[in-house]
Amino acid sequence: MHESNEADVVRIRLADVDRVTRSVLERALDGERLGDAEALHLLELPVENSAAILATAGHLRTRHKGRRITYSPKVFLPVTNLCRDYCSYCTFRKDPDAPGAWTMLPEEVRSVSRQGKQLGCIEALMCLGDKPERVFPAYRETLRVLGHETTIQYVEQCCEIALEEGLLPHTNAGLMSRDEMRRLKATNVSMGLMLENVSARLCERGGPHRNAPDKHPELRLQMMREAGELGIAFTTGILIGIGETPAERVASLRAIGDLHERYGHVQEIIVQNFRAKPSTRMARHPEPESYDTARTVAVARLMLPEMNLQAPPNLNPHDHRLLIAAGINDWGGISPLTRDFVNPEAPWPHIAALAETCREEGFALAPRLPVYEEFLPSGPDQSNRFVGAELQKRIAERTVMTHDS
Repeated sequence: MHESNEADVVRIRLADVDRVTRSVLERALDGERLGDAEALHLLELPVENSAAILATAGHLRTRHKGRRITYSPKVFLPVTNLCRDYCSYCTFRKDPDAPGAWTMLPEEVRSVSRQGKQLGCIEALMCLGDKPERVFPAYRETLRVLGHETTIQYVEQCCEIALEEGLLPHTNAGLMSRDEMRRLKATNVSMGLMLENVSARLCERGGPHRNAPDKHPELRLQMMREAGELGIAFTTGILIGIGETPAERVASLRAIGDLHERYGHVQEIIVQNFRAKPSTRMARHPEPESYDTARTVAVARLMLPEMNLQAPPNLNPHDHRLLIAAGINDWGGISPLTRDFVNPEAPWPHIAALAETCREEGFALAPRLPVYEEFLPSGPDQSNRFVGAELQKRIAERTVMTHDS
């Protein structure tokens, strides 16, 4: 659908909503960014208003991002699932003596990376728990045997192995200090940390982050600021459905937008929906409904129209078309080899099926690097504050093509 025809469809949708909502959406179409009060207004509208909100957001996505939706072919490397935090919804983290606890050995990292490269993967996602060495003496001994004092030192070794096998590392290791991020920047093309939410209320008694000191929003915002100061291409996002209010969702998106406006380093924003898991304290907590997730995606697009916006396809297996309509331009990492260890009950979609869905909706599905193109050097000046010269050489060795090319 051509942009002019798409705009006509959006205008028709706007005829179905009240005057205030129509005014908000028309201003967005005219290039105005949504303010917090306007974003909250849209989030709190009855569900029958969703079609107009999604149509407006989808049009802005096409205007700013075109008709390509990307994903990152990856291997998921859960370096260790030991973690000092106890989030009320997590089944990934373990104590050292719990069934299913692990720390990957170097040869395992190498084997999975090599297999992933053979299957066309580009990204090596290093995912792990927060600072387990601070609370588990047995794990400190494991690190010592591996030749390290800290987890981040070991992650650095794992990243070097992945690079040797032809993959590009992206690390999500929870909270990291400025020095730790500076150290990992030499081996990572990007890094990430989910903000989840700016509300300290969620860290209070009865909240999902009550026993998770590393989830305090001020600490996470500080790390995100320092990543900006260090020139690190950064992935972050919000987690919806964990007890936050609509106003807290808006405030969280605004906080991310403000950091990017200051430092220019947020390469993508994830809108991730909570999924209840057995054996957790939140096993019976209600999950966000499909239109709640989609409308939050759409409001994120209306607040931050030029950003790369992602929603996990494996957590929304029946809503791919809805999320495309809501304004995403990325599906995140998808693996042909490894499962989603954080959400093991949610398998990745088959790429061919996802490509067909995108095509039917008028979009091309395209693989991408774990660092977005706009964070790489262009033109005769190859200097770049986000990716160093050695990693640029590694990136130059990789090529990606769209599925319909």
